[in-house]
Amino acid sequence: MELTFVGAAREVTGSCHLLRVNGHTVALDCGMFQGRRQESAEKNRRLPVPLAELDAVVLSHAHIDHSGRLPFLVAEGYGKTIWATNATRDLSAIMLADSAHIQEKDAEFLAKHNKEVLPPLYGMRHAIRTLELMVGVPYGKTFDVVPGVQATYIDAGHILGSASVILDCVEGPVKKRLVFSGDIGRKGLALIRDPEIPSGADALIMESTYGNRDHESVEGSRARLAEVIRTTAARGGRVLIPAFAVGRTQEMIYAIHSLVREKAIPAIPVYVDSPLAIDATSVFEMHPEILDRSEAMVAEVKELFKFDLIHYTRDVEESKAISRANGPMIVIAASGMVENGRILHHLTHGASDRRNTILIVGFQAEHTLGRRIVERQPMLKIFGEEVPLHAQVEIINGYSAHADRGELASWLGAVKDTSPNLGPTWLVHGERNVQDEFQTALAAKGYNVACPEPGTTHTF
Repeated sequence: MELTFVGAAREVTGSCHLLRVNGHTVALDCGMFQGRRQESAEKNRRLPVPLAELDAVVLSHAHIDHSGRLPFLVAEGYGKTIWATNATRDLSAIMLADSAHIQEKDAEFLAKHNKEVLPPLYGMRHAIRTLELMVGVPYGKTFDVVPGVQATYIDAGHILGSASVILDCVEGPVKKRLVFSGDIGRKGLALIRDPEIPSGADALIMESTYGNRDHESVEGSRARLAEVIRTTAARGGRVLIPAFAVGRTQEMIYAIHSLVREKAIPAIPVYVDSPLAIDATSVFEMHPEILDRSEAMVAEVKELFKFDLIHYTRDVEESKAISRANGPMIVIAASGMVENGRILHHLTHGASDRRNTILIVGFQAEHTLGRRIVERQPMLKIFGEEVPLHAQVEIINGYSAHADRGELASWLGAVKDTSPNLGPTWLVHGERNVQDEFQTALAAKGYNVACPEPGTTHTF
């Protein structure tokens, strides 16, 4: 039994790991690489494995750095099953279509301006075909992936539909249980249930995004959010929140809604300026059965994502009107790492205004505009133009949907408690320095931990 680490190996994006059992190959995720544009574009155009060898894909969740290259596989000729949870399939329907649309529009723009044009990685028809290949499975139901591999999804507590994958592998007389953590969530997150702990693991692929730092508490983050909104509104400014359309946007809507209900913030307009986020919010409304019913507001409020102050702006002209409006407001817009989407337009108009606050509530990968904002670089390059950064920059990492250092260690400890034969743990989905620190800390506790390099193969 072999694992080859193709993506999210010694980096955060491009999640893709190849499992080989009985001569069959299964891809665990097939995500988009993000970061330096030229480097990412080259990586995204490389197939993780010759398609003749690929027998199935098992998807952990819908975020584009885990799912975004699935239509590329399809465009290149892949036609076999893609497994996902039901909610992941529903979210992928909108996210992959949005990804295809962005690529087609980018190619059109470059062609129009006589710049070097790379054809889109895939188009809308490939995104649609990907959904036709996707089979939704509920949590806790075991399914046959390929001969000798059965899989079961359990809730990873990261975003709606996110899963850790239990893979029971049989090759001749050898039986092994491999667990792929997917992205591990946090206890106490709004809307989403706490992560489930897989048991009986013989080997483990584990994410490590925040393996060298701790988040502030969820309650502390909520208090800081209220403070940022109050302070910015008092000086007549806007709170500009770049947020992933899936997961983070819904968490922010929920948090702001709860603060409005408590009258903890002033009654100012709240704009959700992202067609994708609007569609994703509809998917959340479609899946109340997997929301966290232990939360009072989830249990008591019928319309979690609708209240008097909130406005969903799908139309481009409506989006432009936000920039022309006066007075304090909150604007939530994609993308989460500030690489594309409508948040760029709001920053073009708002980053130079000292009254405004840019509120960062999610992980910002290296070489992204979001990371440059976090670093408070004095000039931001947006649409090829230099925009001075005079707005306040606030960072609240307690809204991260990723477990932090302590939470990751606790999760691994809980896996170990139920897995007496736990062997190797491979750290993925993390920057090098983060993984190195986390590996050192875990090794000191007696874990057998490695950080696989891209393209390397390991047996278990």
